[in-house]
Amino acid sequence: MSAVTEADAKARLSDLRDQVEAGEEVVITRRGQPVARLSQVEKPKEAVKSLAEFRARMPQWRKPSADLLRETREESL
Repeated sequence: MSAVTEADAKARLSDLRDQVEAGEEVVITRRGQPVARLSQVEKPKEAVKSLAEFRARMPQWRKPSADLLRETREESL
């Protein structure tokens, strides 16, 4: 992790962006105090293409959801 002053960050933004893309974290300081951190953006998760695919990824319940709801309702009475 490297630290740069605010003025230096303004002058070298392209260089700092390249450093961040390479995996380094950069802290921007003002009067010796850290005020911002530049880091890589996490890649977004892949979207599920269909509802059937989403359902296939979900873990199976031990019981049908109707039974679970009924039991929960009865417990709260």
